[in-house]
Amino acid sequence: MFEVPLMTGLNFGGGSEFAAIRLWTSPPHVLLIVAMSFLVNCRHILMGAALAPYLQHLPARKALPALFFMCNESWAMALADARKRAASRISLAYYLGVSSALYLTWVLFTALGAALGPAIGDVEQYGFDMAFTAVFLVLLRGMWRGARACRPRLVSLVVAALTCLLLPGAWYVAAGASAGLLVAILWEGQP
Repeated sequence: MFEVPLMTGLNFGGGSEFAAIRLWTSPPHVLLIVAMSFLVNCRHILMGAALAPYLQHLPARKALPALFFMCNESWAMALADARKRAASRISLAYYLGVSSALYLTWVLFTALGAALGPAIGDVEQYGFDMAFTAVFLVLLRGMWRGARACRPRLVSLVVAALTCLLLPGAWYVAAGASAGLLVAILWEGQP
């Protein structure tokens, strides 16, 4: 009961948490879990870079703690809000409001899940494992800027799917992330 909210509260990275749980063995392969968590969370580097111009007005003592609470949803909502207002900076109050609500919801409901999990059993039998994928699909739809801008995502998806089919283990995470980053670098500025 204590470890689950502790992990979700300190890490606040759903993708890496799901990866860590899927890879957990007894004894755990700690380096593999750390490496996969790093790869899954590498997207935060790009998300932070996209958010940086909107945070330049903040001193580091405010910007850095705010970035701890950055997740896919708060990032997307803060950028959408700034663009909607045609502003060159995010509203820190809006961002922290969204972020704190998401953070508290995540920690509280993972704690509730840890408490109720043994009674519920395997949630995959109810289709709840699709919720994580559904959130990403909604976020991707909100970031749609045309087929050309989505080439890295498409390549990442195809490489990850093929790797998942062809190689055992979680290598599809590394392969998909690496392929997407490589394509983004190689095709930057290409028509």
